[in-house]
Amino acid sequence: MEKWKMLKEREQMEFVSGNILNRDILNGDVLNRDSLKGDNLNRNVLNRDSLNGDILYEDKEIIVCRKMAGIAVQTARIGEADMESALKNYLRTSYIGIVHRLDQLVEGILVFGKTKDAAAALSRQSRERMMNKEYYAAVAAAKPVPVKEKCTLVDYLKKDGKGNISRVTCPDEKDAKRAELSYEVIGTAAGQEQDMEISIALVRVCLKTGRHHQIRVQMANAGMPILGDNKYGSRESKAYSSENHVKNIALCAYGLEFAHPRTGKKMNFQIVPSGEGFRCFAS
Repeated sequence: MEKWKMLKEREQMEFVSGNILNRDILNGDVLNRDSLKGDNLNRNVLNRDSLNGDILYEDKEIIVCRKMAGIAVQTARIGEADMESALKNYLRTSYIGIVHRLDQLVEGILVFGKTKDAAAALSRQSRERMMNKEYYAAVAAAKPVPVKEKCTLVDYLKKDGKGNISRVTCPDEKDAKRAELSYEVIGTAAGQEQDMEISIALVRVCLKTGRHHQIRVQMANAGMPILGDNKYGSRESKAYSSENHVKNIALCAYGLEFAHPRTGKKMNFQIVPSGEGFRCFAS
């Protein structure tokens, strides 16, 4: 399979442990198949030992970690693992401040506040769009998409709280909210069948606004539903996901940048996606 560079070189990043990429690894690195196998794909139980490997950075004010797909950030369901409870157990504390969230079936980087002041400062950055979040998504395009294609999507979304779903609507509909994102096609999957009705592509997404299920809804509306997304996927994307055992949504919040709430220092973290939907882009 032809290799392609998954990540461009970034500025120096702060990190402690976990699957974080540093400057040396970023130069020409590609997805590794070994990182997409085994326990990385089926971790639905959190304990102190298992969580330790997903801690990317920790100090007195904040903790940055990787949330695996299938784990909720916060849940009221008795007996179901979530990041909030796991971190409280890991830190042996009664408080952990949730700053931002990811859908349960989505993997990615999250930062939590260990103090109320830190959580408030980080929440303000997230709310005022000062926190930079970048995503990878494996999509099933309705037609071939050229590599390096860049596009900006602007839609108006309306959330249905009862059904936990959002849809694209007209700007003047009541409760419609403007949603904007930009994306770039990074690569296409090698070895695709000539008679396939879809083209599997990897895109890098940058959010300009933060709406309910925004990336999933907008990419689907643009004819590029995300693999593993049974809620917004097309008939073709669902069939491909089923045939290739893509159980979780192929969306990863791989990059997070923010200012440290106490020092103001820029913190930049990145991870490599580990979900089944990204396997076809591995070397």
